[in-house]
Amino acid sequence: MTTAQTTATHTPIRGRRSPLASVGLHLTLIVASVIAVFPVLWVLLTSLKPATYATTTDFVKETTLANYTDLLENTQFLAWFGNSLLVAGLTTILGVFIASTTGYAVSRFRFPGKRGLMWTLLITQMFPVAVLIVPIYNIMSSLGLLNKSAGLVITYLTIAVPFCAWMMKGFFDTIPREIDESGYVDGLNPFGTFWRLILPLAKPGIAVTAFYSFITAWGEVAYASAFMVGDENLTLAGGLQKFVNQYGAQWGPMSAASVLIAIPAALVFLFAQRHLVTGMSAGAVKG
Repeated sequence: MTTAQTTATHTPIRGRRSPLASVGLHLTLIVASVIAVFPVLWVLLTSLKPATYATTTDFVKETTLANYTDLLENTQFLAWFGNSLLVAGLTTILGVFIASTTGYAVSRFRFPGKRGLMWTLLITQMFPVAVLIVPIYNIMSSLGLLNKSAGLVITYLTIAVPFCAWMMKGFFDTIPREIDESGYVDGLNPFGTFWRLILPLAKPGIAVTAFYSFITAWGEVAYASAFMVGDENLTLAGGLQKFVNQYGAQWGPMSAASVLIAIPAALVFLFAQRHLVTGMSAGAVKG
């Protein structure tokens, strides 16, 4: 065997991990997966246990659906769920429309105040909720929108739209302007070009915008707790606080509510993920 052959035989292939490194990588991934899944699994198993075992580790000793039946029959959970679904749905629809049109206008057109608008959208993201909750509360009170779903929708739009408009503007910048010009040649006005040509190509950005807008409204607590009162008007964020008081917490119904609350968010994520992957693949093929 020649020297070159011997060297080639003993030289490790570039990119191949050693057995020890492979074992370490897999152990790290397993530990990370367990850490990520454990809280969700704990809540799910707690929701299936009687109240006497809610704080114990006896997961399969007695399995029951009593927490779910008690939640649905003896609380206003369905009303809270409906209110949250209404607020989150309107926030998602309006958020996607406003962010998309704003992002397209800033990406394609020049108009007075364009730079100031973008700076305004950026600066509004720098203030924490604790600073904004009082002035927004006063504004909603003067408009008569406290304890109304419309007030929450407007509030959540002030959170979702600035970030999503910036994101959509960046996404529209990647779409060639020749597509707009072809629309003008075919006789389309600017909105027709946006609606019929550009928007179908922006599915990945729309999917992320819709998901962010929905999660913003679905999981928000501070504004919902401050602006809404009365059991029939509460959203899920305020309703869950009913299970915790100074004497203790009702872990069974609260864990059951947490499981049911997570289902719509998971469905929206799966929907957005499917359209995100599909839109990116279609764009790559058409490009």
